[in-house]
Amino acid sequence: MNFEFSDEQKFIKETAQNFLADKCSSTEVRKILDGDDPYHAELWAAVAEMGWMGTVIPEEYDGLGLGYLELCVIAEELGRAVAPIPFSSTVYLFTEAILTAGSEDQKKKYLPKVAAGELIGALAMSEGAGAVTPKSISTSVSGGKISGTKVPVVDGDVADFVVVTAKTGAGNDEGSISTFIVDMKGDGITVETVSTIDPTRSHATITFDGADAEPLGDTGEGWHIIDRVFDRAAVLFSFEQMGGSQAALDMAKAYAMDRYAFGRPIASFQAIKHKLADMYVATELARSNCYYGAWALSTDAPELGVAAATARVSASEAYAHTSKENIQTHGGMGFTWEFDCHLHYRRSKVLGLTIGSLPRWKDRLIDRLEARNVAA
Repeated sequence: MNFEFSDEQKFIKETAQNFLADKCSSTEVRKILDGDDPYHAELWAAVAEMGWMGTVIPEEYDGLGLGYLELCVIAEELGRAVAPIPFSSTVYLFTEAILTAGSEDQKKKYLPKVAAGELIGALAMSEGAGAVTPKSISTSVSGGKISGTKVPVVDGDVADFVVVTAKTGAGNDEGSISTFIVDMKGDGITVETVSTIDPTRSHATITFDGADAEPLGDTGEGWHIIDRVFDRAAVLFSFEQMGGSQAALDMAKAYAMDRYAFGRPIASFQAIKHKLADMYVATELARSNCYYGAWALSTDAPELGVAAATARVSASEAYAHTSKENIQTHGGMGFTWEFDCHLHYRRSKVLGLTIGSLPRWKDRLIDRLEARNVAA
């Protein structure tokens, strides 16, 4: 089992880092934070030209036909840059749903547009506060028409197509849930923007009132489809979180080395050393678990469920910790708008909830470990 990236993958990572350093500085991120645009359209177009949206899309659907390891290193750099684009919603969620459950016709219809950067996708599952369960889903489909409300939907206000979970059967069990694709330009759809702690990642409330719904996968298999998509997306989101955690650590270290107090760098004080050491340990632990998750994802290993949950838990904890301690290391200056510390703090909060909260993923990890022990 080799957890080292190849020279080609390292080159992709370095290229992505240099590209984003040039195209996605904190100045560019702040344009979205301070402005009215829901995402950075110029950066989105530039990323499309790089072909990143089609990284794991097979060549027969106009993608690059690379692997998940390549997508993982790109995700890490997007997290490091706090990129204000709908990449994760489109690539980790919408594309994975199509690859997992789409028919051949659906793959030919949607994947080339994703690869070309012509389609923004999203996943609409949650219907309010609390954990998403089959019982919590009230959106339903009857006669090919969908009705209900989904909130919050990440990038729902800019999405062209949305994968939606809805009930197609009686009861509140997993077999009552199916997945559908909805064209957001169709009739019977109302979208309202939702304000969150991180305006660089837009969210929305989507209300369906008899909108056309295209089945995705078999009826009654929706819960299992999303469960598989979430495992795969968890690894990719974890790499984003790990990249953000490393960026927060680097920012804290640079400030501590440059900031002087009592005639010496504050990095020489034991209290700051302890903070930086704890941030480093958390980030490296997340990196180790992310690499394990990347291996499981790239090989579709039976361990993917456990590996994805482990990566998600450790990366969420690391990013939450480092983004907070980065502010503390900067002292009073860290709390100001002019410093960039809050960019990572905001993003850590949003990423930590996007596909389920930290307690939810801890429960998933425990359940899977118990199931594995029983099977053994």
